[in-house]
Amino acid sequence: MGEFRRRSTNSSEENVTQKNHQHNFINKLLSDIRKFYDFQFNEIKWMNEKPQNRKAYEPTEIEHIANIVTHGFWILPSAYAAFLLLFRSKNQDQVMVALIYGSALTLLFCISTAFHCVFYCKKNLLLKDILHRMDRAMIYIFIAGSYFPWLNLGHTQHPYIVYVLKWLIWILAALGIIYQQIFHEKYKSLETIFYALIAIGPATVVILYGHEFVGMAELKIGGLLYLVGVFFFKADGHLSCAHAIWHLFVVLAASIHYFAILRYLFSDQYSHDHATMTMNT
Repeated sequence: MGEFRRRSTNSSEENVTQKNHQHNFINKLLSDIRKFYDFQFNEIKWMNEKPQNRKAYEPTEIEHIANIVTHGFWILPSAYAAFLLLFRSKNQDQVMVALIYGSALTLLFCISTAFHCVFYCKKNLLLKDILHRMDRAMIYIFIAGSYFPWLNLGHTQHPYIVYVLKWLIWILAALGIIYQQIFHEKYKSLETIFYALIAIGPATVVILYGHEFVGMAELKIGGLLYLVGVFFFKADGHLSCAHAIWHLFVVLAASIHYFAILRYLFSDQYSHDHATMTMNT
């Protein structure tokens, strides 16, 4: 009986010792993992200093990667989104809108990603400069392209104003591109102001004339997100991965606008209403 108790006691002690060894091993493993990740995390350079004398900001390696991923990931979804608009088009106006808006949406992500890839490689400076100019020009084109569906397909009580804005937005975009090509990277704050004015100006006119229509709420929310994103667009050197955060605001705002277009301008109800209006006229 005593021998049995001694064996039971020894067995219990061995189990406790084994559990302690396992516990110590797990703690050591977790500790080593934490040390590894802390080392890796601390070794990453998250941000460079803001350059002086109007020089371009030089992103760190992690910022380069973030800039590429945050827009590169959306190339295929934007191409599919453009195809979906074209697939749901029921008349010539919708086809034209799907082609122009869909192309602007897809090219925005394609050119942005191409520029950031070349910038990251740091080899072909000429190609980098060309793509940078194209990237900046695409902002103007995308602003005009984002207005295009609403100014061409949206029902309006002020057709003359909409007609003027439909052409004015492209004229402003063309002037913005010309200015940007001539004074590339010279007056960055002024260039940002031009972006904001071209984006806000036509919308302000529409709102002041009391032209409310379905989808207006989504357009306002998307526009507000773009404006908030501008803060990050100008925050390089002040905030880590600021440009990548700007990219995410662009993605979110563009998504809200796209689904509003899909819902209100490419729905079966819109096609029915458009056909009815055409028959009545």
